[in-house]
Amino acid sequence: MLGWLGKLAGWTLRGTFTLLCVAVAGYAFAYLYGEYRTGDPFAAQFAVSGWDVPAHFFAAGLALLLVPLQLSAWVRRRVPRLHRLGGWLYVGAVAIGAGSGLSLAANAQGGLPSSLGFTMLSLLWPVVTAIGIRHAIAGDTAAHRRWMYRSIALTTGAITLRLMLALGVILQWPFMPVYIAAAWLSWMVNLAVCELILRWPAIARRVGAGNRWASRPAGA
Repeated sequence: MLGWLGKLAGWTLRGTFTLLCVAVAGYAFAYLYGEYRTGDPFAAQFAVSGWDVPAHFFAAGLALLLVPLQLSAWVRRRVPRLHRLGGWLYVGAVAIGAGSGLSLAANAQGGLPSSLGFTMLSLLWPVVTAIGIRHAIAGDTAAHRRWMYRSIALTTGAITLRLMLALGVILQWPFMPVYIAAAWLSWMVNLAVCELILRWPAIARRVGAGNRWASRPAGA
């Protein structure tokens, strides 16, 4: 029974995660074709920004859309060519998304505090991804996966950002402080959770070993 419930919880989490990736990617693509919204400071800024807006929305949306495909163990095992193709498309999308994101970060809403948060994300994103690709080329599959998980944590900062903004609206918090905090926390929280997941087996082993040692009779 517990095993079945665990599987159901896993499927639910994966399904929800996939839907969030598709939804936010779809929003990014749709934004490029949406009508101009008067009174929206973001729309006003994007309207005069230039090439970086369509480049970022399309590339970051594509990277996010590819995340469920790249995480699929079934695709990795059964269709490795599709995994590699998706991987190279993902890398290209990250490169374009990060470069355009760096341009957008310079004039981010909220001034310097949010600008620095988005700048750090735009710098880390391609570096972490490049390290993952270097390990793949070197044949170190385990290290490749660890670093690509970190890259995906940064990519899905787009989801966490919108969830944080939505939470701020629900709780009726002032928008700009929430936006500035989300500019940092959206990717920092993701990275922290990713590191915990990656390190959890080693942590659990150390805790288990410590418990076994503590439970031994004195002098044993």
